[in-house]
Amino acid sequence: MSEPADAHTARTSPGLDWATERGMGALAEKMGLRFTEFSVQRCVGTMPVEGNTQPVGLMHGGAYVVLGESLGSMAANLHAGPGRLAVGVDINATHTRSATSGIVTGVCTPVHLGRSITVHEIAISDEKGRRCSTIRITNMIKDLPAGR
Repeated sequence: MSEPADAHTARTSPGLDWATERGMGALAEKMGLRFTEFSVQRCVGTMPVEGNTQPVGLMHGGAYVVLGESLGSMAANLHAGPGRLAVGVDINATHTRSATSGIVTGVCTPVHLGRSITVHEIAISDEKGRRCSTIRITNMIKDLPAGR
């Protein structure tokens, strides 16, 4: 079950500190994504519906994917560790409900944490706890070039 949608108060943890220091990237910041929990085993983030809708007022499917990919890619990079980089190689999303207001919450959990491949599932729910989208992302982990 996802965390309450009003859980914008970040918990202190090494993973959350790492994610906050690293940043989410310009797109996720523009869309209002916030991390509320961050570890190799569970990452949680929220995003407002307002400002992330399609013309008819529903949460844009691409916004769900931005939330899911941000959580899954960051989780894969935390797992990869120093000197390594996780990059997305596949993502898919199934949208099952439309949020029209409030905040959506994404909960990211690992399906597979390997040395060279990770797979994460991200369940995105509305403020009533109803699942709106399920995203699966696969990341490839590679060594960073020397000097980076």
